[in-house]
Amino acid sequence: MSWYLAVLKNYAGFSGRARRKEYWMFTLINIIIALVLMGIDMAAGTYPIIYAIYTLALLLPTLAVTVRRLHDTGRSGWWIFISAIPLVGGIILLVFLASEGKAEANKFGADPKLAPVAA
Repeated sequence: MSWYLAVLKNYAGFSGRARRKEYWMFTLINIIIALVLMGIDMAAGTYPIIYAIYTLALLLPTLAVTVRRLHDTGRSGWWIFISAIPLVGGIILLVFLASEGKAEANKFGADPKLAPVAA
């Protein structure tokens, strides 16, 4: 949960780097919360309003951590737009996000594995 909270605390931080664990733990917890909220909305028999509010609230932090994850692999945050290419774009972005980050410092900052996670 500390990885999730660390991303929320740095919700508008598009500079720096995010390691794989930070990105994927945030994504996993996001998916779990989204599924629970969709279940609540379905049980209530209403349009998924709670889920929609949650998704909108997490849009900026999700974009920020994705850009920082791309930075960790040595890529510009603009690579996020490759997902707009039908079929292959999303797969390419997924490969980039799953790739190991650069072990040394790059133009986006020091290796985040060397720094403790902010709790």
